[in-house]
Amino acid sequence: MDADHHAKGYWYGKDPVQKEMAVDVLNALRDYRVSEQAMRRRTRSSMLMGEKDLLALRYLFEAEADGRVMKPKDLGERLGITSASMTTLIDRLVESGHIRREPHPTDRRALILRATPASDQEVRHTLGGMHRRMMDVASALSPEEAAVVTAFLRDMRQALDTVDDENTVDGGAGRGEPGAAAGDSQPS
Repeated sequence: MDADHHAKGYWYGKDPVQKEMAVDVLNALRDYRVSEQAMRRRTRSSMLMGEKDLLALRYLFEAEADGRVMKPKDLGERLGITSASMTTLIDRLVESGHIRREPHPTDRRALILRATPASDQEVRHTLGGMHRRMMDVASALSPEEAAVVTAFLRDMRQALDTVDDENTVDGGAGRGEPGAAAGDSQPS
């Protein structure tokens, strides 16, 4: 997009009270989201995985880091997919060597899912440089700047999670769950 297009802030209405600074901030946020989406596409392409596959790995890595076990049902609920879709996803990730099924440590009838060490290494190799660059940018903030950015992003998330029924095509009937994490797809 060109500078003229950004300065107009076409998505933000024509209210003369709109401050140019606010439009610049929202445009910068939009540009960040475009870059993040492109990075996710590159990652999926590089790892030959779909978005839900990568998200499943992320949730399994988080559970392991927290010392929790993840059953297929729990992962399916977290991903917002049906049991049949979950089975297909698990089969695909097991076949590709990214996860494995293991017996539950305390319930003989249940299975748990774990990401494989090779999968962890692949993700670290694929995303490590990008994560370091992002951490460098965030670490350069002063404590005051970090507090402002964090508060802004939390407020923006709340603004996005708030649905105005009168402004939706379906009157809000088809909206997803409030509070869904950025990048999480809603159940279909």
